[in-house]
Amino acid sequence: MGISVVACIVLSAILMLNAQQSNGALSAETQMLIEEANMSGPYLGLVIPNSFEMDPLLQSPNFTSSNLFVDFSGRRFRFGTIANKQVILVMTGLSMINAAITTQLLLSVFNIEGVVHYGIAAHANPSFNLADVVIPQYWSHSALWSWQRYGEGPQDELPLEANGDYTREFGYLNVANYTVNVTDGSSYDNSLNNIWFQPEEVFPIDGTPEERQHAFWVAVDPLYYEISQKLEELELERCLNATTCLPHTPKVARVQRGTSASIFLSNAAYRSFLHDKFNITPLDMESASVALICLQQRVPFIAIRSLSSSLSGDPNEASKFITIVSKNSVTAVVEFIKQLSLHQLKW
Repeated sequence: MGISVVACIVLSAILMLNAQQSNGALSAETQMLIEEANMSGPYLGLVIPNSFEMDPLLQSPNFTSSNLFVDFSGRRFRFGTIANKQVILVMTGLSMINAAITTQLLLSVFNIEGVVHYGIAAHANPSFNLADVVIPQYWSHSALWSWQRYGEGPQDELPLEANGDYTREFGYLNVANYTVNVTDGSSYDNSLNNIWFQPEEVFPIDGTPEERQHAFWVAVDPLYYEISQKLEELELERCLNATTCLPHTPKVARVQRGTSASIFLSNAAYRSFLHDKFNITPLDMESASVALICLQQRVPFIAIRSLSSSLSGDPNEASKFITIVSKNSVTAVVEFIKQLSLHQLKW
């Protein structure tokens, strides 16, 4: 009996037990659907933040729905194929917590070979423009902080640093550097002091239970990243119609780093800081959660983001071209899956 079949049977028994113990959290019908779906796996999991990012893929001729979906825990898992590869689509909702919960459900319940996360994102890199698609090699969560008390500086140890809970390794934001319109005192002093960026605690499935590791930069899967290079030749949409076009031709590019936080980041100064400090290009609210869950579960992952903001242009430009932004991310994802399928067929 194959390992995946054994795992499926074990998982089915666990789900049934959990359902009985939690007063029917999973119905018998849902358990049956999950078991039948897993027998047909493995699947490539597509994790998508919102409906306006998912709908263009559902409507794409490249996606063929199997008309199977499984609903539980407030999520809908949609099944289908892209480029002859079996896929499961699931919408996370906004923010790091929703993205983490959804990704963990996907990996815990279904037979998943890898995860592709896509959507739109803000950005901090002046080398890129609205509707460009970027594929970072590394992701970080940039809102796990140790906020230093006023009066202490970079030379002072952080609370619990000696126990390995906090670190000064990744650097800090000195709020005083961004003090403006000062009327009293020095612009080099600010009661908000310093914010030190911290790594996440990770508990890998192949590690010792409750024995933590730390991760700040989480790398995407090396093979997925290599395959994504082929997307740099992709032609992306530029025009809404015959008369309304972007002033530039959008492109696909692999970049070094992206970052996430449960913060809608419109502030230009903080974006600039993140780019200067960490060489960040895309900024979003979900990708790092997906990256961290996949790291813990030892599942291949990549994130593809289409840039929905302009650093120097009309602030209304993004709203005008949001349809193109969303479509370009879907175009890139479909092409990635095609290239992944071709690679796997060769091997």
